[in-house]
Amino acid sequence: MTSRIPRDSRLRLVRPRTLAAAPRAMTQRPARRPAPRPPEGTPAPAELARMARAVLAGAARVARWADATLSPGPGPRRDRDGSASDSGPAAKGGSGGKDGSGGKGTLSDAIAQQAATSLSLTPDQVRADWDIARLAGLIEVHGDTARPGWRLRAWNRDDSAVLRGWVAFFDAWSIAHPGPDGREPSTVAEVVSAMPQVLSFLQLSAGPVPVPQLLDLLEQRVTELRTERCEIPYGPQPEPAELTEPVEPAESAEEKAESQAEDTALAPLLDWALHALAAVGALTCADGQATLTPLGSWAVWVKLEQICVAAQSPAGNIEQGAEDMLRGCAQLRPNAARAEYRAWLAARPVGSAVTELLAAARGEDALSRGLAFEALRVVGAPAEPEIRAVADETPLRPYALLWLAEHDGHDPEDAHLVLTREEATWLWVDTAAAVADHGEAPLLVRHLESAVQPTVPALLDEVRAVGHPRTVQVLVALAAAHPDPALAKAVRRAAFQVHRGG
Repeated sequence: MTSRIPRDSRLRLVRPRTLAAAPRAMTQRPARRPAPRPPEGTPAPAELARMARAVLAGAARVARWADATLSPGPGPRRDRDGSASDSGPAAKGGSGGKDGSGGKGTLSDAIAQQAATSLSLTPDQVRADWDIARLAGLIEVHGDTARPGWRLRAWNRDDSAVLRGWVAFFDAWSIAHPGPDGREPSTVAEVVSAMPQVLSFLQLSAGPVPVPQLLDLLEQRVTELRTERCEIPYGPQPEPAELTEPVEPAESAEEKAESQAEDTALAPLLDWALHALAAVGALTCADGQATLTPLGSWAVWVKLEQICVAAQSPAGNIEQGAEDMLRGCAQLRPNAARAEYRAWLAARPVGSAVTELLAAARGEDALSRGLAFEALRVVGAPAEPEIRAVADETPLRPYALLWLAEHDGHDPEDAHLVLTREEATWLWVDTAAAVADHGEAPLLVRHLESAVQPTVPALLDEVRAVGHPRTVQVLVALAAAHPDPALAKAVRRAAFQVHRGG
């Protein structure tokens, strides 16, 4: 008989692949929806971008001044954790926060005056342009540090980046121009919620619309919102009035209702909304009529298309929560899954969608964790602050660092180089856990090829040291799946040692 000695099996070094890139079973490919075309008469993207640059010219000018004047270094340098180091272009000034601000990205008086002198503006104009630059993504604020956004770097060469920046500004019109003082905040919020329908009507009309007609539409939509809310007071209700009590005269009740209607009249709020949208370049308002600009008409068309995409969810997961949606996408090929992510995201505000995806990524299902970050790649730049904030959470750190590296321009094939050996090993175990739970045995065996360690003993030593909570289950599954008896025995021994705390 010959003894079996565990062999030092060499692992073939290959670049790690994301789990979503692994082949999955699929009976048929969904038919692709043809790319939609904007309405006839819509200017070309280059012309739309020229209009957007004109609207945001002041904001871009202030952002460039801050980049050139307040930056201590020639360019950004990323630490291993993906954060900007002090030698990068995070703007710093003489007083206030790290960016010369008073905190949260608000310019200090000294910096505003310095910019005003350099640009021949007033301090109030500088602050207004600075706020617009933040809303458009030309300036990014992280805590008390402001730095040039990626859109500023691409401003002169990337029309799509310019248009996305303007759309972000357009979406924030009610923030850029706050509602009038003395109005009930709930009524202002209702008008903001109703304006998309007003804008859609303007877009479909394709021409000037009288303001009184828009007011009728706004009143109808606000009434619908209040009816849908249908709030019932919480707690015990007062007893019905005795029949012997005097009844308020009908005339008095009508007068009271008229008085309340006057207090919450929507005409001044519509006037505010139209002028705010005119200030962001979405429409013009003159002679009692409102008309969408070509830029505004295109933006509303884009929003309507997003709703259509959401309504045509390829796999029918649009109404599901993030976790259930991700599970529904687990068996789709990457392109089909991305189409599903886009549909799901189009039906939700970006902020809440990112929060929901990160909550799903924190769960125990490793497959959902990997797919959540694939969905976040579809979100793109708006997800960066939240992803950067979770980069210190151990289970999410490798995924977050890879996402940030790709966002910062690294080739996806080389993004894994930003990970330390320990982080890469953690990711290897987490991906193996996903394969063990949802994949097939041959796929788990092939997963060995993506390990950064050159040998199986080295892999086992580092897997045991990394402390992943699923280490034992992964090693047991790998031992059961691997056809090499000697290697399987070594893996089972490592699983037993981890289980015993060794």
